[in-house]
Amino acid sequence: MSEKSTSFSIKNWSQDDQPREKLLYKGKSVLSDAELVAILIGSGNRDESAVALCKRILASVDNNLSELGKRTIKQLMEFKGIGEAKAITIIAALELGRRRRGEEALEKMKITSSTAVFELMQPVIGELEHEEFWIIYLNNSNKVIQKNQLSKGGITGTLVDVRLVLKSALEVGATGLILSHNHPSGTLRPSEADKQITSKLKKAAESLDIKVLDHVIVTEKAYFSFADESLL
Repeated sequence: MSEKSTSFSIKNWSQDDQPREKLLYKGKSVLSDAELVAILIGSGNRDESAVALCKRILASVDNNLSELGKRTIKQLMEFKGIGEAKAITIIAALELGRRRRGEEALEKMKITSSTAVFELMQPVIGELEHEEFWIIYLNNSNKVIQKNQLSKGGITGTLVDVRLVLKSALEVGATGLILSHNHPSGTLRPSEADKQITSKLKKAAESLDIKVLDHVIVTEKAYFSFADESLL
């Protein structure tokens, strides 16, 4: 390999610009987002270091990691120096971060407000380009027992299997249910179908002394709560 082609590998950067060494000796918290992504890709291109390249990639998404996580392999490969392997590495790392956030929320989660529901479900459905409908099962302390996807795609009454929801609730010993689905369009206004589904499940659950506590519509950055708006 020629000297020119290796001039922008991490080992040849100045000591102040070596993110791997910086993480090793100073800790992960001192690294910028660009430096962390630079560690993933290892090297830049003939014209810029990995850090400089990553700064440019992040600038293209207004330095928003959530937006970067939505980029496709093809979109990332438009940057000189990002091949398929590097693009896959970036996407995989950001997906792990998204899943970690969801797992941490589930482990600690006691539902005390609609905000808590949003924190639990936003990493799961908030950034999807299609609709998904989920049921959160709670015990009598309002702690999350589990959450299940009920349907994927358009939300209609025909897609809601009330018997399956209640069967699962009885199996896990749930005393409360929270419904949640996303609106990829970003609108927070519930549709008539949303209201009908809520009413249908609430009436069916009451016969088994199971309460529907809320229905939370999730978008990327906001939510709508049926309970908060007195629609239950």
